[in-house]
Order: sequence, then C-alpha cells, then structure tokens
Amino acid sequence: MEKSPYINIHFLGAAGTVTGSKYLVETAEKKILIDCGLFQGVKNLRKLNWDYLPVEAGTIDVVILTHGHMDHTGFLPRLMKMGYRGPVYGTAPTLEIAEVILRDSAKIQEERAERVNQEGYSKHKPAEPLYDTKDVEKTLPLFRQQPLDKWIALGENIRYRHRYNGHILGSTFIELEMDGKLLVFSGDIGRSEDPLLHPPQKPEKADVLFIESTYGNSRHLHEDIMERLKTHILETIESNGILLIPSFAVERAQLLMYYLWQLKNARSIPDIPVYLDSPMGANVLKILHHSSKWHKLSAADCEEMCRNIKVTTSYKDTLEIMRDSKPKVVIAGSGMVNGGRILNYLAQYSYKENTTILLAGYQAEGTNGRHLQEGAEELKIYGKYYRVKAKVDALHGLSAHADQDELLDWLSEIESAPQKIFITHGEPHPADALRVKIKDTYGWEAKVPQLYEIEELNQKNRII
Repeated sequence: MEKSPYINIHFLGAAGTVTGSKYLVETAEKKILIDCGLFQGVKNLRKLNWDYLPVEAGTIDVVILTHGHMDHTGFLPRLMKMGYRGPVYGTAPTLEIAEVILRDSAKIQEERAERVNQEGYSKHKPAEPLYDTKDVEKTLPLFRQQPLDKWIALGENIRYRHRYNGHILGSTFIELEMDGKLLVFSGDIGRSEDPLLHPPQKPEKADVLFIESTYGNSRHLHEDIMERLKTHILETIESNGILLIPSFAVERAQLLMYYLWQLKNARSIPDIPVYLDSPMGANVLKILHHSSKWHKLSAADCEEMCRNIKVTTSYKDTLEIMRDSKPKVVIAGSGMVNGGRILNYLAQYSYKENTTILLAGYQAEGTNGRHLQEGAEELKIYGKYYRVKAKVDALHGLSAHADQDELLDWLSEIESAPQKIFITHGEPHPADALRVKIKDTYGWEAKVPQLYEIEELNQKNRII
C-alpha cells in the first residue's frame, strides 16, 4: 500500500530562543535539515550541544544552510560525529565562511579544554572539546556549493533554491517545494539599507513560512554611527586610553572597518592606530575580496579600506598591541565577548577607567556581552574574575538583523496568507510581539513553537 504523504517539522533549535537554528523537514521521501546551528549563550542552552538529537543523524539525507554564522552552522561537526554523512548545501560565500568559523570554533574549544585541564577548574576529568579540528576536517568534504535562484532537485517531488537575503555575505532565505507546497525559511533577514550589502529579496508566495524574530519587538535606532565612532575615538585620544570593540568576525568587523575608513578619508579623526585583531576576521576579508556580486564595494574600495586598518592574526602581535600604552582602537572577536582575542584585552584593560568597551551587536542572554550591557562590575574570564571600571556603550544601528518594521516589510509581497506561520529565532518576548504584529498588520495567524516540538503539516494531501 502506498504511504500517505506527510510533512513533519521537528524544531531542533532556535525555538523559544535566538540560537541553535535547526529545522528538520521529514517526509516519506526525504529528511532535510535546514541549518545546523550551535546553541550559544546561557549554560542550559550550551549544554544542549552535548545531547544527541531526538532523531538519528544518520537518517538525515541533506543539510541546507541559509548562511555561515555559528548559530546556523556550528553544530555540523557534532552532527558528523553522530553519524551524518550526507551533503551540506550552501552558497559559495556561506560555505567559505562556515569553513573559517568551524576551524576557529574547533581551535577555541581545544584551547579552552586544554586550559581548563591545566588549571583544574572543570568538574570533568579531563575536559574535552565538543569537537576538534580533526572533526572539522572530516566535515568539510561534505560541502557542496549551490548558486542563487536556481532550483535544485532533492527528490522526485522535492526541490529547493537559495534567494539573496542581505545580513552577511552569502546569506539567503530558502524556498523548499514539495508535493506542490512551498515552505519558506527566512534564515536571518538583513537590513533594507546596509552600507555594504544589497537589500534582501522578498518571497512572493509561502504555504508554510518560518520567520526569524531576533528584533521582533523593536525598531533599530537611527543613530549616526560615524558620529558616534568619532566621538568615542576623540575621547579615547583625550584620555590616553583604548577603545575596545568586541565584534563578530563576519560582516560586523568589515562594516566597522568601512566606517573607520570613511572617517579617516574625511579626516574627521586623527591618524590613531586601528587594529583588526581577529584571525577569523582576516580570513573573512579575503572572502569579501572575491565575492563582489554579494556586496556593494568595488575591488579598489576593498583594497583601500584594508590598507587603512592593521590586520593582525598572531598572538605575538596581540601581546605587542597590549603592551603599547598609546591610544588605539582594537576590533576583536568575539562579538558577544564569550571567546576570542577580546578576552585578552579585557583581562588587561577592563579595570581601567580610560578604557571604553563599545558593543557592536546583539548580545544574547547569558553572554559576557549581555552582562556588560546590563552593568556588570566584574567578568569571569578563563576561570578568573576581573573588575570592570571601563566605560561601556553600545552601537545600536549596526545590527545585521532586520528590525520589526523590516520584518513586516519582508512579508509585504506574499500574494496570499500562508496556511501556517512559525515564528522562530527569537527570545520569547520578541517572538510573541512579532506574532501579534503580524496578526494586526496582515490578519495572519502565527505560532511560536517550542524546542523539540513536532508539527504535522500535511496528512492525506491537506495542511492541518
């Protein structure tokens, strides 16, 4: 007897939280995982990375990535260790960025485990990394580059395509068509007016829609970023201090470089040393250079911008920069202050009142960045506590995520009401606020799913 068609959605991440994006689409023909993100933030979420998924990894047929950020790709080596052997599809910049991020993630985890074992502040004996560089090397051969806008067959009645979405280099939303029904996964939606990236495309149709809600309850401030940076730099010079900018290595670091380049070109600031101290950020710069169709800069602009910033990748250079007492600007990862070179600078400078820590992006619950944003007087770094007397400020206009108005506008070209809408990739309050706003604006009902919930979309050819 022929099996009745069905579509089950397993919410394996980014449900009730803004991290760990993983949505399993299960049919009689295929199991398709949209994104494979790592949980970040509070300890209870990070612990989920160690759990086995409630589905067998070896039964998943294909992974499709919306973009290269850690919370959308960082679980891939772990999935491979669990038995996954299928292809990983993404655009060329997405897979290049994912490779950079995974290599960096493995290295950080190995170094953290080694440090923990040396200093003995973990209850695990010995502490082990979630995955290591060997696991990453086994994962990378699974990568398969796919173009924009071209339908790719996944089965007899299943196909999908990537569509440009702004946000970061290579970022897309996914249209997945099966048995005549169109499922649209927003990924992370970019800004309509981004200095470096083109505006996101918009879906024209969606039978089932999955939309992110990172900023589902708020509007980004329209602040003058260059003026804010100029003010902080001049104050740093006057106080003979240091301006530390924790930054995501992908997109945010390049955007900050762009603004600082513009300030120097306009001679709005003195020729203060500016460092990009991020091996991962340096690698992403290389991707920027050869991915011209994905951004607005010319080759000449890219070259000139990079000449104005001192890019460093060695830890020896980090130590020399920290020893130099002259005023400087340092852009370093990680953006949420939970790892990377920025921790070395904070351990050295956070207790000094002439230090400014300028947060440049979203700070998830439980991260050091969120603690700083909320006025923390000390930070725990590598098992030790460091006092915070530095001035802490934030640039709110730099977000690569659409705000509430832009999310609603992204829906504006959908011809008719989706039969199902799921609001994901957001903390509970922003997700629910977006649900209400979609209802008020379009009259569409939406649902905020919970982690590990299974939604049955189709039974005997009807959406229920």
